[in-house]
Amino acid sequence: MLHEALWWREESARRVLCELCPRLCVIPEGKAGTCGVRMNKDGRLQTAVRGLTSGCCLDPVEKKPLNHFLPGSLVLSFGTAGCNLGCIFCQNWSLSDHAKQEDLRPSTPQDLVHAALAEECSAVAFTYNEPAISAEFCIDVAEVCHEAGLRTIAVTSGYIQGRAREDFFEVMDAANVDLKGFTEGFYQRFCGGHLAPVLETLEYVAHEKRTWLEITTLLIPGANDDTDEVRDLSAWIAKHLGAGVPLHFSAFHPDHRLTDASPTPIATLRRAREIAMGEGLQFVYLGNVQDREGSTTYCPRCRKPVILRQGFRVLENLIQEGTCALCGADVPGVFEKQHLQD
Repeated sequence: MLHEALWWREESARRVLCELCPRLCVIPEGKAGTCGVRMNKDGRLQTAVRGLTSGCCLDPVEKKPLNHFLPGSLVLSFGTAGCNLGCIFCQNWSLSDHAKQEDLRPSTPQDLVHAALAEECSAVAFTYNEPAISAEFCIDVAEVCHEAGLRTIAVTSGYIQGRAREDFFEVMDAANVDLKGFTEGFYQRFCGGHLAPVLETLEYVAHEKRTWLEITTLLIPGANDDTDEVRDLSAWIAKHLGAGVPLHFSAFHPDHRLTDASPTPIATLRRAREIAMGEGLQFVYLGNVQDREGSTTYCPRCRKPVILRQGFRVLENLIQEGTCALCGADVPGVFEKQHLQD
């Protein structure tokens, strides 16, 4: 069932202009935009995924990944279908590229919130495919979450703009934004998009919203793991967003339409972490690998471990009301009730 979409205007001769993302798709009657789920029906922009999900899952918040947002807690994750980028290395391509509306199932915001509360979750996460393209539904769910005392998390490419970006992040308590690389060439060749809009979103979230922000970069051998690119990316984050914004470097595994590249060696991830910390970033983590140092949170002042993890499990948390229990230094993040996983 189609529902009225937001953030669009009539273009001409029953063509509509979708203003959700930087693509600014001009959509003829009966057709969909690049994302595949926002379409022109009778001269009005409609969304095909409002009130539909591709399934739900219970996850540790660290799996999003978010290491400074209610660490150790559970979140209810769900997605819809479609995407406004075309990453050839997508590891959720079955949802982003090929999920059909008939594969989705009806879910009301109340259904999702009830499920999250029943499992004692701290938040609901909008993830798996790109949540921005179903922003109307995400906002519906977020409003009910906040009424019930639940937090909200967006796991997003950040490929959203204008009023839609304002409205979407207004209701997000935390976000992990995929900064997929740090050159325009990478975004065009591997993602079918552009770098600048993502940087604009990152600056907007960091400086204009209360949303807690973390960043993930998937390092692909020979594509975006060059020393200079990693250094430039890290330096940009430190300068434009702040040294306290956590950065996650994740290991690539061949998938979708990029199966001829090699998996990321752990040495590459460790080198990237050293580079990023050398550029002043205080919290740099490694993902998709087992690495004790790369999963530990260290106090920015005394450099002692304050959150110990094993995989996605929190073993010890020495942060009390946002400060290091060992030296009293402030640790950026959202730290409230302590959650230790069995």
